[in-house]
Amino acid sequence: MSSIAGNPDSHAHDHHDHADHKPKGLARWLFTTNHKDIGTLYLVFSLIMFFIGGAMAMVIRAELFMPGLQLVEPDFFNQMTTMHALIMVFGAVMPAWVGFANWMIPMMIGAPDMALPRMNNWSFWILPFAFTMLLSTLFMDSGGPASGWTLYPPLSLQTGDGFAFVVFAVHMMGISSIMGSINIIATIMNMRAPDMTLLRMPLFVWTWLITAYLLIAVMPVLAGAVTMLLTDHFFATSFFNAAGGGDPVMFQHIFWFFGHPEVYIMILPAFGVVSQILPTFSRKPLFGYSAMVYATASIAFLSFIVWAHHMFTVGMPLEAELFFMYATMLIAVPTGVKVFNWVSTMWKGAMTFETPMLFAIGFVVLFTIGGLSGLMLAITAADLQYHDTYFVVAHFHYVLVPGAVFALMAGTYYWLPKWTGKMYSEKWGKIHFWLSAIFVNLLFFPQHYLGLAGMPRRIPDYSPQFADFNMWSSIGGFLFGATQLIFVGVIIHCVRSSKQEATAQVWEGARGLEWTVPSPAPYHTFDTPPQADLATWEHGTREAH
Repeated sequence: MSSIAGNPDSHAHDHHDHADHKPKGLARWLFTTNHKDIGTLYLVFSLIMFFIGGAMAMVIRAELFMPGLQLVEPDFFNQMTTMHALIMVFGAVMPAWVGFANWMIPMMIGAPDMALPRMNNWSFWILPFAFTMLLSTLFMDSGGPASGWTLYPPLSLQTGDGFAFVVFAVHMMGISSIMGSINIIATIMNMRAPDMTLLRMPLFVWTWLITAYLLIAVMPVLAGAVTMLLTDHFFATSFFNAAGGGDPVMFQHIFWFFGHPEVYIMILPAFGVVSQILPTFSRKPLFGYSAMVYATASIAFLSFIVWAHHMFTVGMPLEAELFFMYATMLIAVPTGVKVFNWVSTMWKGAMTFETPMLFAIGFVVLFTIGGLSGLMLAITAADLQYHDTYFVVAHFHYVLVPGAVFALMAGTYYWLPKWTGKMYSEKWGKIHFWLSAIFVNLLFFPQHYLGLAGMPRRIPDYSPQFADFNMWSSIGGFLFGATQLIFVGVIIHCVRSSKQEATAQVWEGARGLEWTVPSPAPYHTFDTPPQADLATWEHGTREAH
């Protein structure tokens, strides 16, 4: 097997030396159906959105640096909190994972491309228009949405003329997600290499297969909810308007039936990436591969039956509160299986600490903190105190920033040499990691204390007793944001001016089909399906030994 690992896939290599044609210029990017190009478009788009959403977070933290109204009006502050969340969730994290899926899934399963390449192009190009439309509401007379990303009525119904633009933008994002998901499912189910059975697939492929089913299930629910809001706003229906006999709490039920699986849509691919990276740098097979697959599927299933734990304060019957409390705690079981298996993978491994490994370990530690604060929120009696405080903000940011975003960075460092054919600067990668790890904790850890002391979320001003922790949190936010410029610098340096060539198998312990093709990966990866022995070779299953 090691001889295969060291040498690029010979049949692929011979062909690509002289016939790796790719179109040139702007038309290549506008009309491309190549999975690598589309993956790159998604990743660049999500990075731009990451900085736009981050700039909005800086407005929030600058306003909260001291008590009193400092910089912006309360209504604009609420627009910033709403837009920051919508852009980070739908514009940064989700498109980034679709970019990873486009780049890596065909290479990992031995497919020549995605199953539906033209739809792939379309699903990307919807997004820039959707977010231009969303951002344009900030420049309208009545301003953008200011109701939080949940768009709860009656507050969201007080948005002005921009509301129709918000709803239409959400519809377009949903259409893009559904098309991308159909494509991913069709690719994985129909285009795997011979002998790559489902239980031999890399874990990243598995997590994305499950995520794609989640997306198809819940995106239409969100579309229905915002359409009902739209008719309430413009056509005098009363789905959620209490004055006309509607029920605002019904919107919360519909929204969170989408919103809770959405949280797992953002984190499951992160589990997959970390499950690829830890075995590579521990030089051991992933511990409990099949248990990881079943745990992922269990989390996906359970995500559909826990939605009302966001709503313990709305006056649900006691039986419902008990059900959602126990169902929420149940999710900790498969998640605990995952954390146990990641730690067991590293146990007694010949570990090295390259940048992807540092981000992966940072993910495991900090994501676990976010998970534990989630268990605190699951307890109904306690949640009555935590609800809508900064404790909740701290909880979900620990899951999404050192969780999803760190995993995105880990995956970028891990596969960047495969994408570009060049090695990035390991020194600057490690500087980026350590500064990010320190500042992300300075940013979000104090918010736990603020929430426990009773500071409400989504407010532009606060009592002076909360001043010190808010100041530290804001300092952490500015420094964390500035640190991400190092990330951009590392990527640009790697693409433009790195002198160090990457080998086919970039990392010594790496296993999988993507490490058998040359670096950079050829424009068309596999002309003929790769050999069966390669397909059995991923993640160190029994067949490999």
